[in-house]
Amino acid sequence: MDMNANDPGSVKIEPFAPARSSVIWLHGLGADGHDFEPVVPQLRLPETLPVRFVFPHAPVRPVTLNGGVPMRAWFDIDRLNFEGHMDRTGMDVSVARVQALAAAEEAAGIDRSKIVVAGFSQGGSVALDYLLKHGSGLAGIMALSTFHPAGVTGVPALQGPMPGIFAAHGLQDPVVPYALGERSLRAFADAGYTVEWHRYPMAHQVCMQEIADISAWLQRVLA
Repeated sequence: MDMNANDPGSVKIEPFAPARSSVIWLHGLGADGHDFEPVVPQLRLPETLPVRFVFPHAPVRPVTLNGGVPMRAWFDIDRLNFEGHMDRTGMDVSVARVQALAAAEEAAGIDRSKIVVAGFSQGGSVALDYLLKHGSGLAGIMALSTFHPAGVTGVPALQGPMPGIFAAHGLQDPVVPYALGERSLRAFADAGYTVEWHRYPMAHQVCMQEIADISAWLQRVLA
């Protein structure tokens, strides 16, 4: 795990064979890079698809939504709706962090067309923002139980070939309401992005059917 003043480090899970593709997966508010470690074996990816998983830790910062309590967060936020203030500076720093992680994977020999950027909840907001700024050439984006303010401000039109989006949300999500996520991803679809939308009878979490669907999608886009 690499640590410096600007990078709190990442959890990395290497495949049995030399990696030929990578998934950079961002956790949600208050969690850390270990949060989705247990999902990797549950994906049951074939040995013929050696994937490196990179789970970065967000920095610790005060979060207005939670009364200013310091916790791991990709950016500050005050409300979970389209009218809430988005910490643009924090978001930009996190997007730059993802760009640096993707560049490190490329430097390690992974072609950009074999890199997926994924995120859950707040991490998914960063993944979608990264798509808007640097998405061209990626294998895909995973947006899980999340939303993006471009759902109301408007998603820019496609510039060049862009990766498809695997989007998933729980119908009973009490944290990021289903309607908020659906509206966000519909805006991306309306702008020309290919969105594969999945909904599940769950709360703010992942479920086994979702994990199976993610596995099938990864095997398709990373083949």
